[in-house]
Amino acid sequence: MAADSASPRILLLRPSALGDVCRTVPVLTSLKRAMPDSHVGWVVQEGFEDAIRGHPDLDDVIVFPRRKLARWATNPAVLIKSLQWMRSLKQGRWDVVIDCQGLGRSGLMAWCSGASVRIGHRDAREAGWLGYNRRVSMESDVHTVDRMLGLLEPLGVAPISDMRLYPPADSVVSWEAFRRELGIESPYGVLATTTRWPSKAWPDSHWISLIDRIEKSNLDRYVLVGSHSERSQVRQLADRISSSTDVTVHDVSGRTTVGELMACIEQSAVAVANDTAALHMAVGLGGRCVGLYGPTDPAIVGPYDLRSQVVYASPGRAVNYRDRRLGDTLMQPVSVDDVVDQVHSVLSESRSPIESKT
Repeated sequence: MAADSASPRILLLRPSALGDVCRTVPVLTSLKRAMPDSHVGWVVQEGFEDAIRGHPDLDDVIVFPRRKLARWATNPAVLIKSLQWMRSLKQGRWDVVIDCQGLGRSGLMAWCSGASVRIGHRDAREAGWLGYNRRVSMESDVHTVDRMLGLLEPLGVAPISDMRLYPPADSVVSWEAFRRELGIESPYGVLATTTRWPSKAWPDSHWISLIDRIEKSNLDRYVLVGSHSERSQVRQLADRISSSTDVTVHDVSGRTTVGELMACIEQSAVAVANDTAALHMAVGLGGRCVGLYGPTDPAIVGPYDLRSQVVYASPGRAVNYRDRRLGDTLMQPVSVDDVVDQVHSVLSESRSPIESKT
């Protein structure tokens, strides 16, 4: 089937990270609006498939077993399995592949797919651009979502910035059962207080001050979320909040699947988060969120089209957020007063999940 057919087989490459997977969905939606009869598949990292498997525009989910193949460079047996997995992509008989990841590994996936049209950014890192035969040039100072939507240009597809996410039905059921088990009543707020990089983490003392100052008549119960590796950190903060305030706190860190986390956020009154996956989920689950930014620029990586719901303390200089020596120094200036105001503003709008998806 020709790549310019009305019903091509298209493969999206965006295995990770979780937040980036969530904000790649406009590429999927744009393709389906332009070519309703197309068959669109998506390569996603194992463990992240819940973020997209419920999307009505997605036809096929291809799980990339990253952990099993992680030691390919030092283990010959794993290298062989990696090459076998890469070659298996040809079984999809793809006409077009779009690499939204832009790394060496995803560039290799594009090349191994066998697609006649392989699209990616000209400046893809780790020589990923070698895997493409359609290379798109874009400025680096545009939002990540717009940058990915720019990859549609070689296909003549008009970009649609539809960020909506769809929690899998079974995940909604299991979250509601877990919620009843824990006695989590509505309305509740979601707090995503942790992050992989310390430089992007709002200080614990600020979180406690925030909760203490939010009007209890608006919100008096909170759900703290996080990964399994962050459980100890979240537990410590949950204990401090419980002992310092008179609100109800539920710590579900490490106890939810990605799909259950989506359901948790969708049913919340507001989600307050650092620059992390939970924030970008919230954008597609009603947009009832407040983002906290310091070392990263919300104009590039902030909640898409919700700049007014960001509290940003610009460092005033270029910084490397991966530098662990920074600690939380760049997040300390993010004002509690401003975050309180933003939370009250979101709560006052009272956008329900149903309203936000119409």
